[in-house]
Amino acid sequence: MILGQLGFQIPRRMSLLSPILLPPEVKSYLTRGERFIKWDDETSVASPVILRVDPNGYYLYWTYQSKEMEFLDITSIRDTRFGKFAKMPKTQKLREVFNLDFPDNTFLLKTLTVVSGPDMVDLTFHNFVSYKENVSKDWAEDVLALAKNPLTANAPRSKFLNKILVKLKMQLNPEGKIPVKNFFQMFPADRKRVEAALSACHLPKGKNDSINPEDFPEPVYRSFLMNLCPRPEIDEIFTSHHSKAKPYMTKDHLTKFINQKQRDARLNSLLFPPARPDQVQCLIEKYEPSGINIQRGQLSPEGMVWFLSGPENSIVAHDKLILHQDMSQPLNHYFINSSHNTYLTAGQFSGPSSSEMYRQVLLSGCRCVELDCWKGKPPEEEPIITHGFTMTTDILFKDAVEAIAESAFKTSLYPVILSFENHVDSPRQQAKMAEYCRTIFGDMLLTEPLDKFPLKPGIPLPSPQDLLGKILIKNKKNQSPGPISPKKELCAETEDFNQTNPALGEDTAPIPPKKELCAETEDFNQPNPAMGEDTVWVGEEEAELEEEEEEESGNLDEEEIKKMQSDEGTAGLEVTAYEEMSSLVNYIQPTKFISFEFSSQKNRSYVISSFTELKAYDLLTKSPVQFVDYNKRQMSRIYPKGTRMDSSNYSPQMFWNAGCQMVALNFQTMDMPMQQNMALFEFNGQSGYLLKHEFMRRPDKQFDPFSVDRIDVVVATTLSITVISGQFLSERSVRTYVEVEVFGLPGDPKRRYRTKLTPNANSINPVWKEDPFVFEKIMMPELASLRVAVLEEGGKFIGHRIIPVHALQSGYHHLCLRSESNIPLTMPALFVFLEMKDYVPDTWADLTVALANPIKFFNAQDKKSVKLQDTGDDPPDRLLPLRNSALGQANGTLISAGSSMAPSPNGPAAAVTWFKEEAMKEAAEPQTASLEELQQLKGFLKLQKRQEKELRELERRGVRRWEELLQKYACLQSELTTQGGCRKLSVTKGSRKKRNLPWEDTREAGQGPMEGPESIDGRIRELKEKLETELYQQGEEQYESIMKRKEQHGTEQIAKVMELAQERQAVELKALKESAESNTKEMKKKLEVKRLERIQAMSKITSDKMAQERLKREINNSHIQEVVHIIKQMTETLERHQERLEEKQAACLEQIREKEKKFQQEALSEYEEQMKGLEAKVKEAVRCCLSFPQDDQDKKLEIPSVVEEPSEETSCPNEASSQLDSRL
Repeated sequence: MILGQLGFQIPRRMSLLSPILLPPEVKSYLTRGERFIKWDDETSVASPVILRVDPNGYYLYWTYQSKEMEFLDITSIRDTRFGKFAKMPKTQKLREVFNLDFPDNTFLLKTLTVVSGPDMVDLTFHNFVSYKENVSKDWAEDVLALAKNPLTANAPRSKFLNKILVKLKMQLNPEGKIPVKNFFQMFPADRKRVEAALSACHLPKGKNDSINPEDFPEPVYRSFLMNLCPRPEIDEIFTSHHSKAKPYMTKDHLTKFINQKQRDARLNSLLFPPARPDQVQCLIEKYEPSGINIQRGQLSPEGMVWFLSGPENSIVAHDKLILHQDMSQPLNHYFINSSHNTYLTAGQFSGPSSSEMYRQVLLSGCRCVELDCWKGKPPEEEPIITHGFTMTTDILFKDAVEAIAESAFKTSLYPVILSFENHVDSPRQQAKMAEYCRTIFGDMLLTEPLDKFPLKPGIPLPSPQDLLGKILIKNKKNQSPGPISPKKELCAETEDFNQTNPALGEDTAPIPPKKELCAETEDFNQPNPAMGEDTVWVGEEEAELEEEEEEESGNLDEEEIKKMQSDEGTAGLEVTAYEEMSSLVNYIQPTKFISFEFSSQKNRSYVISSFTELKAYDLLTKSPVQFVDYNKRQMSRIYPKGTRMDSSNYSPQMFWNAGCQMVALNFQTMDMPMQQNMALFEFNGQSGYLLKHEFMRRPDKQFDPFSVDRIDVVVATTLSITVISGQFLSERSVRTYVEVEVFGLPGDPKRRYRTKLTPNANSINPVWKEDPFVFEKIMMPELASLRVAVLEEGGKFIGHRIIPVHALQSGYHHLCLRSESNIPLTMPALFVFLEMKDYVPDTWADLTVALANPIKFFNAQDKKSVKLQDTGDDPPDRLLPLRNSALGQANGTLISAGSSMAPSPNGPAAAVTWFKEEAMKEAAEPQTASLEELQQLKGFLKLQKRQEKELRELERRGVRRWEELLQKYACLQSELTTQGGCRKLSVTKGSRKKRNLPWEDTREAGQGPMEGPESIDGRIRELKEKLETELYQQGEEQYESIMKRKEQHGTEQIAKVMELAQERQAVELKALKESAESNTKEMKKKLEVKRLERIQAMSKITSDKMAQERLKREINNSHIQEVVHIIKQMTETLERHQERLEEKQAACLEQIREKEKKFQQEALSEYEEQMKGLEAKVKEAVRCCLSFPQDDQDKKLEIPSVVEEPSEETSCPNEASSQLDSRL
């Protein structure tokens, strides 16, 4: 398991050295295009078009017969549908065009719908019908794959700029040229600058002019951009990292720039090697426009601009975008992308509801949607979904389920949770709901718990990987074994029946009163002793809940109770779950929260509680550690308070900090909380599941989200961001500013920074010359996000970007902005410098620098000493007695300042002596597993057992074939003996088949005239010879097959032992290194204690601050030398032990290889030995099987003169076969 799966941050090398993601592939048939008919219900117009995708995958576009073109940005595509899920024409005119009223029409095999829009509510449906069948399916799948590719939304800056060129060159006038007016429309902020840039490239600039596409290749386009949007800030960076007298950067300078500025300073140089000159040369060849510079290994300022715009300098780590986390943890160990009141498209009180919202929310990666179910009206009595007691519209429950089934796993294959708020108090309608779920979802619906994860206390939940492609129901459950509160259910049904049936006359006997009926059901609810202790009784649960509710309500006044009910909305009014719906519920069983202690005692992972944001906030502030522990064991769902009628959202960060899994938000409102949610769940492959930090999962760790000091084992991060410039920020020429903030734990720096307004109205290339914004101590980077937003002077939003801190990369980067709904903006971008490093308190800064690079630190110290001597200050050796006194105390002898003393044995020599003393305590020389130990491992024993079984089966088959052959010839001899005694043996066709004898044998055995004893003896001799030959051949084949099988088994055993040895040896080497690292850390701690003791002793001896500072530096220098020597000694010891261990391991492997030769030799020797005795065994078998008539006479077995023909049931001798069986 990698560290990232455990919640630790893994530093990364530059993506140019380890490319993770490749650009989306555009299939050739998409670029060639296909003929479709585009239709529109509003206009009832159907037009032939040719549908295409450009080769770069930027646009889906279609061309009409008039050559007019329409474009659809791939990043704006939200869904593609075909077949029955695509839109169907509603107007009669279109229905006639497509012959929809004919029963044999093939419209569903040809239809395609592309859904696009700026958010999840404002959608546009583009409808197409192909001329061929089954074409639409491929188009729908491949276009959606382009839209969902991580690099489509996270493309480098150069791709977004190239996107503009592609569109310019596709929008041609009838003469096939690029109209200049398109340039003014594409860059509207400053027309004069556009004209000047065109003139600088020797291109026409008049409004009515046009440009030949061949005169506007990519190099000319880049030159146009450099003139339109100069980059003086990159020129400054370029100048500061190359020789001032030359207008280029050499390969060595560029290598140094990459390793110092574009590389994470926390990376280990051995594990993540810096960029090499040969790699840098490849970058120069890719980005440098001048061929001469490429040959010389030089990079120009323009080449630097395009290098910093390329994919090698992405601000986001691509390995975080793809699915990279461990998905085999229990379900409650993940943050789950969750929606509240999913069906709403506007406010909570009024507005339309739509089943389309379920599709859009699931397509965005959400894995938990909510269904507020209410009873449908007669006569249809179809269950509906709506927001109860409001003016929102209704949708059919069935339509919502169909939408969920179609879109549940398009974006992510990980499980979907349906959170039911069930107000359907009709058993029949609940049964209908359950039936819809079963039939529409089919195998996707999880109706029974998995065998490995039964619903028992203490058993964890299954993982997202275990539930791949499954839909889970969260609904009130009728707890097993009995029906849910049968007394209440039956009484409620009785009451409803009496009230809703006025047709009952006076003479009609009504159903008995509630009290009488309930009394009859009391005995039914009594627990059965035969049932297990783990059975959850509804009566017990309800009693506990009622008792807790009474206790809570007793402490609240009437106004507080009303407020609490208004905050919860209709969630607290759910009705009883009947058997059909209840049977669909398994791992997500909702219950009312009582207390953290109660939940801990029950220890049921499959139980979930829902909290309003206010209730959850109250619990979090009062019991933060208990809330985190609760979420380690089971799931919680947080939802907005009922008074948010505008569908606004609360901040999800505080509840993520507590480990709450389902932090449900209103997806129709793209406010700041929703933007943060979308940005966070864009990572890990947009799976909808994010693994929580280790401290939020392990029961043996305690985590307080309000901790302001530190978190054990977690290294805090210092984040510094410098906003340098912007490009194409607005379509208007306006003044702009940038806001920067970090969301995270309460103890993280919360300050929001803001740049000054740009000095003039320049939105094409504004530059901010300001100091970095520093977030000094981000305690848990995995829970923190950075937000950078650009706004106009009046506060109008331009664009922003939210990125998790642990996914950021250090260096100079172009930050491509997003819209409020997280859609990439093509033009606007910021140029920033990011620097991330481990947080170090100021008091330890010098020591950290010294430990990181001791040689550099000592050289700097020597230079300072020389300067001090030059200025006439007291040299450090004047305080040598004082220094020795301080260092002497560290060795256990406190010496007064006035006493005479010799230099204390500190520094490297003392460190080596101390290290040798500590080394005496080390463990013995590491040992490796022997061959005998490896052969006792489970994997080898299992293989050995299987091989023995194969050999036994092979031997049984050989014995069986030997017996059949002996039996065959024994029967032949019996027939010959019978023929010689009385008459010719009669052989029929049926007997030949039954005995399976060759025709020639039967002729020889049973045809011809009656023969005498001499003739029969000859026949028997022939049979003996044939039997000997066949037995010998069969025996030889059997022994040879056994030999080959044993050779194969030997090879398999050697391969298995070799595999086990290599695995064990890797573990041994790892354990050796870990032990060495542990010892090194322990020794460092001991040295640190010694250093602190020296400093304390020194402070007691002198009160002179200058002297104290100098002595402190000397003590620190001595400490550094000691640490360096200790590390060197430990490294040498590790290398020596590792070398010895590797020698032993190599010897073991050589012993295993020699064993393979021995296996083969033993198999061959055994085969040769068996072949030597084969002839004797064959003769013995033949002698026992076949005998001459005189032999029978010697045994006094008289043959009568006339013997009847033997029957088919006559059994043949098998004495020889049984003897052979005993030998084998």
